[in-house]
Amino acid sequence: MSDDTSPKVEGTASLDHESSVSDSKPVYKGKPMGFFRHMSAITGYGMTPESIEEYRRDFDDYYAETLCKRCEENRDWLIQYSPIVRFMMDQIREVNGNLSSENIKCLPCNKDQAGGFHPKYGILLCQNKLRDRSHTEDTMAHEMVHAYDHMRFKVDWADFKHLACSEIRASTLSGECRPYQEWMVRGQWKFLRHMEACVRRRATLSVSGHPALKGDLEAAGKIVDQVFESCYKDTRPFREVYK
Repeated sequence: MSDDTSPKVEGTASLDHESSVSDSKPVYKGKPMGFFRHMSAITGYGMTPESIEEYRRDFDDYYAETLCKRCEENRDWLIQYSPIVRFMMDQIREVNGNLSSENIKCLPCNKDQAGGFHPKYGILLCQNKLRDRSHTEDTMAHEMVHAYDHMRFKVDWADFKHLACSEIRASTLSGECRPYQEWMVRGQWKFLRHMEACVRRRATLSVSGHPALKGDLEAAGKIVDQVFESCYKDTRPFREVYK
């Protein structure tokens, strides 16, 4: 799942967090995270694009334990109380899958993505990219649609059309394209057919992240267009789009 609040266009389509799955406690090796460095990052005073990027990396490393704890607490709460997360977990069980806190992992991510799905390892939640519980819920729902598709439809993730279809469905069904998210969080002020525009944009971002496409948004957009109509209308396992 790509995060288009950021200028980067790296998506989650490679499904490649195998090398990131580790439960070892990180050791901070960056620069000191003092008051003045925080203030410089907030105000931008004396900061270059390179130093801002370095600050973000150091912030994620320094607060890794805190970010992981927050992510896991939100994940566990959502597993217990979120209607869409609970519904998707039930639907995945019906197609012989199983998701739990054991295979929904909170880990740091280097790409600008909120999460990912891997057929072998389960769901990745990017602890350093998730803003709050609502963002975590949308991300879990999005990745759970991928998990459902993998179990129900036997998706070939190397097939661009299969990938695009699952990305379209995940963006449509997860709730991430609600008007509030588009207007207030992402600054996408489109009123007519905003849902369709959001799904197209986010699916294209995610598909462009496939290693073979190397961020080519034009090529990704053409693939999305080829399957959009049928996949956008496919709301399984929901009766209608979740809002």
